[in-house]
Amino acid sequence: MPAPLPSLTPQIFARDLAAASPEPLSASCVEALYLHYQELVRWNRTVSLVGPGTAAEMVPRHYGEALAALPLVSAAARVGLDLGSGAGFPGIVLAAARPRLRMTLVEARERKWAFLAAAARRAALPCSCLNVRVSLPLPTGIPEALDLVTARAIRLDPEVLGALADRLQPGGRMLLWVGEENPDLPPNLLPERELPLAGSDRRRILELRPRSHPDGAP
Repeated sequence: MPAPLPSLTPQIFARDLAAASPEPLSASCVEALYLHYQELVRWNRTVSLVGPGTAAEMVPRHYGEALAALPLVSAAARVGLDLGSGAGFPGIVLAAARPRLRMTLVEARERKWAFLAAAARRAALPCSCLNVRVSLPLPTGIPEALDLVTARAIRLDPEVLGALADRLQPGGRMLLWVGEENPDLPPNLLPERELPLAGSDRRRILELRPRSHPDGAP
C-alpha cells in the first residue's frame, strides 16, 4: 500500500522549504510547491509516488534534494527536460523555482504521468508532460534544443545520454542525482562539478557538460 504523507500546514511547509533551500524562494514559488504537495498527498493514497521509507521526511529529502540543484541551474536557462519525473522531483520543483524555465516532464508509467499533468496544472506551472519511455531514437516531443537535462530517479544508457547531450545548447548542462559511483558516460559528456546532498555521505548531484563546449561557448 502507498504510504500516507504527513499533513503539513502552509506555514510549516514554507518553513521547512526555506530551511532546505540553498537560496531564498519567492512567495509564488512556495505557493506553487505547496499546491504540488497537496496534489501529491491526494494521489499518493492510491498511486505509489513516494515510498514509505522517505514519506516522513518529504520536504528535506524530496523537495530539498531537488532545490539543492539551484546553484547549478542558470537563470538564463529557458528549456529544460526532466527524465523519469515520477512525483515531480526535481522537474516540477525547478520549474517553480525558475519561473522562466519551461520544463518537459517525461514519465513512462501512465498513472504517474497523469499525476504530473494534474499537479502541474494545479500549480499553474509551464510544464509539458510526456508519457513515453526514453530510448533511441529519442521520442517525439523532446525539445530539439535544451538548456538543462535532469534525472533523479532513472538510470540511462550512455547512448541515450549521448543523444541528449547533442541537444544541449552552448552553456547547457545535464544534472544527474547519483550515488557513490559515477554512471557510464558517453564520449561527448564530461563531469564538471558535483554537489553533496544533505543527510547522506553518498548521494550527490553530478553536473555534466558537453565536450564540444568546454567553456560554455559555441
